[in-house]
Amino acid sequence: MRVLFATLPEKTHLYTLAPLAWALRSAGHEVRVASSPGFCATVAANGMTAVGVGDDGNMSSAMAEHRESQEIEEADWSELDPAKVTWEGELSRMQIGVMGIAWYNEPMIDDLVAFARFWRPDLVIWDPLTYAGPLAARAVGAAHARSMCFADVYGAKRRLFTKLLAEAAPEESEDPMADWLGGRAAGFGGEFSEDLITGQLTIDPLPLSLGAPIETPRQPVRFIPFNGPAVLPDWLQQPQERRRVCVSLGTANTERYGGDYVSKAAVLESLADLDAEVIAALLPAQIEELKGAVPANTRLVSGVPLHTLLPTCSAVIHHGGFGSATGAMAAGVPQLCVTTPSSDQIYRARAVESAGAGLLLVHHEAGTERIRTAVRRLLDEPGFAAGAARVRDEAMAHPTPRDIVPELERLAVEGARAPWATV
Repeated sequence: MRVLFATLPEKTHLYTLAPLAWALRSAGHEVRVASSPGFCATVAANGMTAVGVGDDGNMSSAMAEHRESQEIEEADWSELDPAKVTWEGELSRMQIGVMGIAWYNEPMIDDLVAFARFWRPDLVIWDPLTYAGPLAARAVGAAHARSMCFADVYGAKRRLFTKLLAEAAPEESEDPMADWLGGRAAGFGGEFSEDLITGQLTIDPLPLSLGAPIETPRQPVRFIPFNGPAVLPDWLQQPQERRRVCVSLGTANTERYGGDYVSKAAVLESLADLDAEVIAALLPAQIEELKGAVPANTRLVSGVPLHTLLPTCSAVIHHGGFGSATGAMAAGVPQLCVTTPSSDQIYRARAVESAGAGLLLVHHEAGTERIRTAVRRLLDEPGFAAGAARVRDEAMAHPTPRDIVPELERLAVEGARAPWATV
């Protein structure tokens, strides 16, 4: 069969999809990965055939200019308790959220539908923010599935929103997602349906202890840690002399959103007196900002993927990103999440804490002393290592990407629909 992946131009999204794309290709299926033209080289460098759709847009520069957008209440999708939300608050969150989602997706939609009509995929797999994917699938009658790269707070919020919508006064009722997707579907001869938001199937790499509740059909899959092509450095091939702590602040904030929200110098200073080797896995630009002023127990490295480093560590400090958090999960490493209240990050960090696998600090509360105390707890209290091991084992019990290929083959047949009429 032919399988079309659709992803935003974000490395974490791609790296989460990659093992499934490889599994399908190894099973003999044709695979294409669609994203913005400027991201195609990254797709190709990771062993997949890329298709450029839309343009490269300016979302990054807009985010860099409005860094406070990750701090506003509407950016936090973590509160899923119906007793703690209001219709007005959820409507505002959805109105603002749709603007960002449309900004990412609008440049892709027409080109992706055109490519789907040309190539005729049997199955479309889309990252959970690439709504161009289900539009393209429905346009050609293909089955489609979301493949998660964060906890499904968006799906959970959607269910909460629709319940509140049903109770809202007629003059106050509004459904921004349905209005936007329905309008775009109409342009291709279709109409809105809930599967344009949630997919016919959700492929979920998070164990139940860390994920958000998913009430639509769910296919668990084992998370395969991957952070891009790599050459193993010599020092990672040598026996360790003492405990190792990893510091990872991710790439997206520096590369795309105007810089880190966490002080690198403060994090490293907080670890200076630890009897441990601190490995700060940073981008060259992040290393340059430190001006060489680092504690004696710290090694600055660049280009070392976390999937090669984390299995050697006793703890990790990260910014709350999905790649760092799930890498720690897969390695069974206790984690300190120093995060912004954006998207699902608070939700996941609280779940890690509840599972006994780590601790949470919101970034603006994460001073040197609080970071030092938290890391010492992760290293010295055996309960955290035990909790991290439990979560790792839960995640490892999921079927591998290769194992779920037959389920996706079945979906491609059973989920096919009549294509939308060409307008």
